Amino acid sequence: MAREEITHKGRLVEIGPTVAVVSFVASSACGACHAAGLCGASEMKDKRVEVPAFEAKGHAVGDEVEVALRASLGLKAVWISYMVPLLLLVGVVLALTAAGWKELAAGAVAVAAVALYYGGLWLVRDRIARKYEFYLK
Repeated sequence: MAREEITHKGRLVEIGPTVAVVSFVASSACGACHAAGLCGASEMKDKRVEVPAFEAKGHAVGDEVEVALRASLGLKAVWISYMVPLLLLVGVVLALTAAGWKELAAGAVAVAAVALYYGGLWLVRDRIARKYEFYLK
């Protein structure tokens, strides 16, 4: 069974000892992708992604390559970056208003909770980034 992937054609612009850099311009097909907002490739401008250097073995700077990311990771990214904060925001507002808090205070605490969530994500960004490695096809 073939695994589903999010792919982009690009050009190798740098090959270092640990990472290789692939540059590409996102195509209009990104708009139809369920993970377009997360992979960072959906805007029409030059994007660069890093792949492990061993993936570039046998390639040279300037070669056209295809980079890929497992589609399931795109869906996971949607949950981490959009769904969990939304559920947190709504859950905190509903819980606090049900507990008798005024709406403004409940809203402020909910926004603060989401800010803390994103702050926590920022603190563990390197660990998360290791799970979202692009690879060459």
